[in-house]
Amino acid sequence: MCPPLVTIAVAAAVAASASAGALAQDAREVLAPNGRLRVGVYPGSPLSMVKDSRTGEIHGLSLDLGKELAKRLDVAFEQINYQRVADVLAGMKAGDVDFTVSNATPARAADVTFSQTLLSLELGYLVPAASPIAAISDLERPGIRVGVTQGSTSQGTIPSLLPIATVVAAQNVKRAIEMLERRELDVFATNKPTLFEMSDQMPGARVLDGRWGVEHVAIAIPKGREAALEYLRRFVEEAQAGGLLSQAAERAGLRGILKTP
Repeated sequence: MCPPLVTIAVAAAVAASASAGALAQDAREVLAPNGRLRVGVYPGSPLSMVKDSRTGEIHGLSLDLGKELAKRLDVAFEQINYQRVADVLAGMKAGDVDFTVSNATPARAADVTFSQTLLSLELGYLVPAASPIAAISDLERPGIRVGVTQGSTSQGTIPSLLPIATVVAAQNVKRAIEMLERRELDVFATNKPTLFEMSDQMPGARVLDGRWGVEHVAIAIPKGREAALEYLRRFVEEAQAGGLLSQAAERAGLRGILKTP
């Protein structure tokens, strides 16, 4: 006699649950070998950590996705603070960070392992109030001082895009705002989510229309933990399809996401 369909369905569900549980157990040992998920963050970027000026709450993709992953792995969440993304990735390479969200460039992939793309962002420029710079084409004039974050992807890319400009590295986003307001910089280059966050703190500042590139954002984990990539792949897919990613982006005020057809 064939078993009832209900019995088959229940058995399949139990098997699937057991399989998922085993996958989580394996991933826990790889992703959080110290019994906690150490999430590296830095201030000023919705990709990492920003403070809501109205509520005082702190959100960001690294924070919110890191908390959710720690919950799914059934381990403690630990926040590790740095000044900029380059420091976070250096911390990961040194073995002090287990998880973060970052622009997945080939150069960074030499030091950390990335998941598939979470989302893609426009790269742009920010000018301070009353700036005579109205368009990206205006940046081709001699003598333009373009700010970038020290150790960022922009620092390596902008010199080839604007060869007659002077590229100036700022220690972090906070320092970049100060330099723009003091007219030590004419423009600042990075991803648009960060630029919009900066403009909110600078009355009259403008993010220029158009873009100079696109960056593809992904979850980063330390090298040597590739055994957990299948678990991360499923985590990203569920975050994208189930609304977790869009909700985290909304809470962080993430703007400048590249719209796909």
